[in-house]
Amino acid sequence: MIQKKEDLLTGLKSNVHTGKKLVEEIEKNFILLERTHDPEQVKNISHQINSLKEKLKNLNDKIPEILNLANIAKPLKFEKKKKGEMTKIKTKVEEEELNPLKSKGGRIYSKKELFLKGLEKETIRRIKEKKQHKKTTKKKKPKNQYAQVADKIFSNVSKSLLGKETFQRLEQNLIKANLNYSPTGYISVILLTTLLSAFVGGFIFFFFLFFNVGAAIPLVTRAMETINIRFLKVFWILLVVPLGTFFMMYVYPSLEKKSSGMKIDLEIPFATIHMAAISGSMINPIKIFEIIVSTKEYPALGKEFIKLLNEINIYGSDFVSALKNSAKNTSSKKLGELLNGLATTINSGGDLPSFFDKRSQTLLFEHQIEVEKSAKAAETFMDIYISVVIAAPMILMILLMMMKLSGLGIGLSVNMITLVMILAVTGVNAVFLTFLNLRRKQ
Repeated sequence: MIQKKEDLLTGLKSNVHTGKKLVEEIEKNFILLERTHDPEQVKNISHQINSLKEKLKNLNDKIPEILNLANIAKPLKFEKKKKGEMTKIKTKVEEEELNPLKSKGGRIYSKKELFLKGLEKETIRRIKEKKQHKKTTKKKKPKNQYAQVADKIFSNVSKSLLGKETFQRLEQNLIKANLNYSPTGYISVILLTTLLSAFVGGFIFFFFLFFNVGAAIPLVTRAMETINIRFLKVFWILLVVPLGTFFMMYVYPSLEKKSSGMKIDLEIPFATIHMAAISGSMINPIKIFEIIVSTKEYPALGKEFIKLLNEINIYGSDFVSALKNSAKNTSSKKLGELLNGLATTINSGGDLPSFFDKRSQTLLFEHQIEVEKSAKAAETFMDIYISVVIAAPMILMILLMMMKLSGLGIGLSVNMITLVMILAVTGVNAVFLTFLNLRRKQ
């Protein structure tokens, strides 16, 4: 009878111990379920959790049966095991768990690793494959050797120039344009390029100091003027070439900033609609920006959101501060207003789905107005094109032909008049098409 009671109590302890293990396994699987985004893996983990829950339920159902069979009025006797025996058993278990095994390929495994459950094995396999894939697909970004050389030569000068107001404006434009240059690095590139252009300008200056270039054969002839007169005619080359180079490189970030701002303004109405749909699931606001970046549907806007996420994850800024800083450093006025409005809404505890929904409607309405303006401008340009490129040359050609036939002293022949008109129309068309192309990009 005593033995029977001992067996019942041992079975009860085993049930409780097994139940504890099952609860721990369920907790681990719930943690894995929160961290994974793979649909297949989510399905496997959910199936494993349900299976563990069913096992735990069966164990719990058996506990009342065991308690009903046991008579707990009298204490049960237990055989005490010797200390040496317990130590021996413990040592054996540890050896079984930790003793390594060697595979045919020479790799060493522990028994604990070899007896992992199927789901754990699958998880480890996926993690290893992902790491290996990242290692094989990772490509080294090509280094800008020119920028490195420029930085080595002019780094100290660039740092001193960066403190001046003119170059501080350049730094702001550089950040807003999302160019892959540090402020000091880009200033160094400007200085090195200006220096090289000065040498090129010197070469051009010395060439034109002694030679002329004409339209007739031979194209290059020796200059007949004196050195002094020739110097006065071509000395401006020494100034125009380096100064022009410096000016163009200084202005380039501002032009790129304007272009980036226009691209962002085109993407932001549709991205805001996307953000409104995501925020409806009451997700963490930071996750909204991560999802927008991961879609890769908004390349210009994605660069701004990457800067925002980097400020949070790398520099440790809080979300609201990162939003305000990104609003200051963006090239788009609309995006700045969106980020500032989002920061205010979060601080005041407002409704994010409602905020994104209202803001998306406003931005979409403004986008429609801009599209209508562009359509009306296109109609105006069409009228100008018809008047300047088609009607005006025809009228001018007819007028010249009548003057030629009436003997009013036009020195051009009919063929020459025709050639001039063709060249003029071709030139006007080229200029007009270039203008329209730039307009279309804007």
